[in-house]
Amino acid sequence: MELFSANDVSKTYASQQALTNVSIAVDEGTIFGLLGPNGAGKTTLIRIINQITAPDSGSVWFDGRKLKPEDISQIGYLPEERGLYKKMKVGEQALYLGQLKGLSRKEAMKELKIWFEKFEITAWWDKKVMELSKGMQQKVQFICTVLHKPRLLIFDEPFSGFDPINADMITREILQLRKNGATIIFSTHNMESVEQLCDHIALIDKSKKILDGPTKLIREQYKSNIYDISYRGIFDINTHDIASKYTILNHQENGTGNRLSIQYPDGSNSRELIKDLIEQVEIISFNEVIPSMNEVFIKVVKQNS
Repeated sequence: MELFSANDVSKTYASQQALTNVSIAVDEGTIFGLLGPNGAGKTTLIRIINQITAPDSGSVWFDGRKLKPEDISQIGYLPEERGLYKKMKVGEQALYLGQLKGLSRKEAMKELKIWFEKFEITAWWDKKVMELSKGMQQKVQFICTVLHKPRLLIFDEPFSGFDPINADMITREILQLRKNGATIIFSTHNMESVEQLCDHIALIDKSKKILDGPTKLIREQYKSNIYDISYRGIFDINTHDIASKYTILNHQENGTGNRLSIQYPDGSNSRELIKDLIEQVEIISFNEVIPSMNEVFIKVVKQNS
């Protein structure tokens, strides 16, 4: 079931086309990756979802009906450019933001106590935001984003400023939020995080959506018949005209860790490749190379240039 969708959304700023007939559909309880190069239009779409700006044309839907101003209480937004008040105390500010999202003071205190203990930051309660490191501020803003348990969460570069340990902690929390029923729109340039977290992605470039689908299926779609093989024995690429049938990408023989990276042309199949190989060597492992999301991202954007 869709929780959020944008249908043929367009937006222009002066002479700059920010979005051109962009449509996305985000299923409830999933993590949706909103990807694209800088200036592609991602931030504009996020601003439209948060009702910071309105589309010139198209429609935006939430929970089966057109998005309304009051729906903002069911949305949590962590922007790339953080917005905490530097001179305000951490606890005072977190309470204020929680109440701004509809929680009573008592409810906000209860939830903050849970999160501050979980993140081991209880001692920061009476410190001013300006006294905290960037990573510490990130933790506070993450808590303020999820505090009111919104149905839709939007994270824009949520790992910015975090060391690997804290980034891993936030990753686990995002996965737990999804497990607890939250729907998440996740915007990042970190393609490893996309592979780890996202069920579905849409890629926007030059204001237009150029790729959309389940993450695993998209990676499968862009595979190119390449296999990594380890083997025992001596491999001669000239035997059975292997060099003319296949493309040898990498070949290493050192007696114990012999490896081969090979690509067969469209129209061939892996069974034929295995048959040609086992006449020469003993195959230890035979693995198809599935492109990373980073490789897919670069390839698709270059094709769109």
